Amino acid sequence: MYLDHPVLVVIAPLIAGLLTPILGLLRKDLCTLWTILALCFSTLLSIDTTISVIDGGPIRYSLGGWVAPIGIEYVIDHLNSMMLVLVSSISLGIAIYSYRSVERELPGRETYFYTIYLLQVTGFLGIVITGDLFNLYVFLEIASLAGYALIAIGEDGAPYACFRYIVMGTIGACFYLLGIGYLYISTGSLNMADVHQLLQNLRGSTVITTAMAFITVGLAIKMALFPLHVWLPDAYTKAPSTSSALIAPLMTKISMYVMIRVLFGVFGASWSLALPLTTILSWAGVAAIFAGAIMALAQTDFKRMLCYVVVAEVGYIVGGMGLENPLAMKGAVLHILNDGVMTAGLFAIAGIVMYRREKHGIADFDGLFKEMPFTMAAFVVAALSIIGVPPTCGFFSKWYLVLGAIEARHWVFVAALIGSSLVNVILFFRVIEIGFVFRGPGAGHSPGGQEVGISEAPLSMLLPTLAIAAAIVIIGLFNQSIIANIINFAIPQL
Repeated sequence: MYLDHPVLVVIAPLIAGLLTPILGLLRKDLCTLWTILALCFSTLLSIDTTISVIDGGPIRYSLGGWVAPIGIEYVIDHLNSMMLVLVSSISLGIAIYSYRSVERELPGRETYFYTIYLLQVTGFLGIVITGDLFNLYVFLEIASLAGYALIAIGEDGAPYACFRYIVMGTIGACFYLLGIGYLYISTGSLNMADVHQLLQNLRGSTVITTAMAFITVGLAIKMALFPLHVWLPDAYTKAPSTSSALIAPLMTKISMYVMIRVLFGVFGASWSLALPLTTILSWAGVAAIFAGAIMALAQTDFKRMLCYVVVAEVGYIVGGMGLENPLAMKGAVLHILNDGVMTAGLFAIAGIVMYRREKHGIADFDGLFKEMPFTMAAFVVAALSIIGVPPTCGFFSKWYLVLGAIEARHWVFVAALIGSSLVNVILFFRVIEIGFVFRGPGAGHSPGGQEVGISEAPLSMLLPTLAIAAAIVIIGLFNQSIIANIINFAIPQL
């Protein structure tokens, strides 16, 4: 039976988050299970909703019985149904993964952590599902405030990194809100579909062009588009392992989803000629790819290296959007899905290394292939996908981006994609090489010189990581089905 009330996807983690402090007072040890159950419910509803959209088309739900454009409307189509499944499933996997990690890194604070965790997921899901521009801002702030809290409780330096994130995030939110204000002044509406129709009669308006510029810059800050990325490396590196494994794969991808939704779904492709926005985005993508790749090469900390890989991956998607042709847009949307899964896997592995070695430097991978073979097998799968090796999912989205760049004759973007893939080979094969070699008593050897056998991660951490690695391959193998049933309907009309 298909879901009749999509609001339950958002309500489930919200209510669970509000009740978590009460549960923590009674049985603190049940907070993890409570979180997992709530996210299981959201994930099943998200999958059910996606099946319903594929079979019957978009779903609309008016909150409180107030019909749009007067009331707030939730709209689920092919694009955001895919995002709902991505957000809910990764949140569920990381919640399972979190049990041992939170127990080790945040002893005594589990109740508070899971309360904020559920509010973070509520914000993410709300951003994705809403069809109202101001309601999107509200959920964006819920997600941001929860993210600040989840990052600030990390290792030494986390409060300062969080402060920088707060400053940049607030600026981004203000830019977005100013843009929405200009739209409301000009149209008198906040419903995305209604605003889109009203804008057809306002072509050439300087106010609307200004609104589009404000919103684009605000979202560029939220997604850490170079050179507005400065908050991201420290924030995700210093955050607790579970926090970075949740926020790093999702926050930037959701911001990119919002950019696609607003620029192409609200303004429409024709408005981009006013700046010209697509040309700016394509070259911003090139700059982000080159900058992210170069800065990643200079890192000795694994999590920080991944942060700059994320900066480059943002460039892939933004550049693909800027090429403004169906092939590139198809690759950009597919890469949102693929990169979310790949990044979740790599940050989960960083957390496992932190759990075993209490550090997350690249040198701390010393001898891990012998000590944790299953974890490192998952790492190899994720690394090959980031590089773009078939049949992993990363290859197929990059392939569409390259084809789109060739069709647009944007040869610099083609060179950036290929060059970044070659840099990724260097980055990840360096880690693989270190993982195969024992360099000291702390890596694969006991202090007495005897070799230590297999000492895998706890099952609660290992199984979600292996599931993510399996998803990377499965998405790659079934990429044509995903494109045919979801992404072909999700890409905007150009």
